[in-house]
Amino acid sequence: MRSLTCSLLSLILLLVGPFPASAGQRNGFDVSNATIPVAEIFGGGPPRDGIPSIDAPKFIRPADATFMRDDDIVLSLTRGGTTRAYPLRILVWHEIVNDTLGDEPIVVTYCPLCGTGMVFDRNIGGKIRAFGVSGLLYQSDVLMYDRQSESLWSQLKMESVSGPEAGKKLRWLPSGHLTWKAWKTKYPDGEVLSADTGHRRDYDGAAYAEYFASDATMFPVPMTRKEFSNKTEVLGLVVNGKAKAYPVTKLPDGKAVEDTIGGEQVSVTFHHAENRPEVRNANGGPLPSVMVFWFAWQAFYPDTEIWKP
Repeated sequence: MRSLTCSLLSLILLLVGPFPASAGQRNGFDVSNATIPVAEIFGGGPPRDGIPSIDAPKFIRPADATFMRDDDIVLSLTRGGTTRAYPLRILVWHEIVNDTLGDEPIVVTYCPLCGTGMVFDRNIGGKIRAFGVSGLLYQSDVLMYDRQSESLWSQLKMESVSGPEAGKKLRWLPSGHLTWKAWKTKYPDGEVLSADTGHRRDYDGAAYAEYFASDATMFPVPMTRKEFSNKTEVLGLVVNGKAKAYPVTKLPDGKAVEDTIGGEQVSVTFHHAENRPEVRNANGGPLPSVMVFWFAWQAFYPDTEIWKP
């Protein structure tokens, strides 16, 4: 399902350009106290909220999700006895879903340029945040903002990078990444994000095809690690501040790989037919992980270890 209409890609490239001279503003956000180099914050093209977040998500039963195809990828999350699927087919057009699952406020995020789907807790410092798409990128990864403080937050860095909340961390939650066929088989009574989002988008169509077909990045990214081509897909983990990448095609099918990261034992299993990673700690509990293009992982985690068979 990885595709992008030519018109959308052309629009993004047309709009990308240098910012005005003001070093303290980007897309109307105050970056005067940024913890990242301001010169490396790029406008992705759309203005703030030009890519609209989904703030009142609706859900349907798997049998009613007729727009889905078996090999589509979904992000899956279970809380309070309820399991929900968030199709990348929808997320590619919105990048953020503000939701509450069980009694837990969560934000589902997706960056098409990095191939990264990650879920975070929206309760930060005792305050529930609502996130939007800033229209800005850092190292080709989406910069979100919270509407309460207008601080910018980096998805892959997992923290606020400017504004009143600069330096505060996001709590990364374990989520599933798997094909629609595998998900609906495993969760026939689950809930699926509806295409009735309140926005007019071609959810039956494809997005970012030209981008995914190329190994080129759309924006400048520091390339300090050359072990893999830019868009080699790796499974990324961060445990106790230590990062490690697992090249997906090298992982054995369905067989657990026992490893140690940041002094902790982890078990990594990849089910190739389902495009599904499964990562657990020594006690069998789930650990957060992300499917990510190598160029993005090495940019954010230049000291990352690499698993080798």
